[in-house]
Amino acid sequence: MIVRTLQAAEQSERRVVAPGGTWESTRLLLKNDNMGFSFHITTIYADTETHIWYQNHLESVYCISGEGEIETLEDSKVYPIKPGTLYILDKHDEHLLRGHSEMKLACVFNPPLSGQEVHDENGVYPIFGSSGKSLI
Repeated sequence: MIVRTLQAAEQSERRVVAPGGTWESTRLLLKNDNMGFSFHITTIYADTETHIWYQNHLESVYCISGEGEIETLEDSKVYPIKPGTLYILDKHDEHLLRGHSEMKLACVFNPPLSGQEVHDENGVYPIFGSSGKSLI
């Protein structure tokens, strides 16, 4: 059995802050936990916009608190996000995530993240192999 607390994880290397300063993510469950997915609590800072395009991952996101919106770039549709909203990036949707206020989100990734990933210049998280080196 694995038991972790958010408070302890926030004080460890499991807390990752985006270089651009738009979000932070505490990765509670990672690839080396061998569950087949990863689970994170992510904070999107107020008045920010983040370009994301998970070409290598599928993600499901549940809003715990705060408000914002997601805009899919393929069709320019804008979806409001508020507590109780679940959005699922089932087609590797390229999008803009905007925080109107600080948002707390529960996120699940498949395949799981290794831990220190941040978005590259295209909004993509890399895939890491067992050696820890990027496979892309």
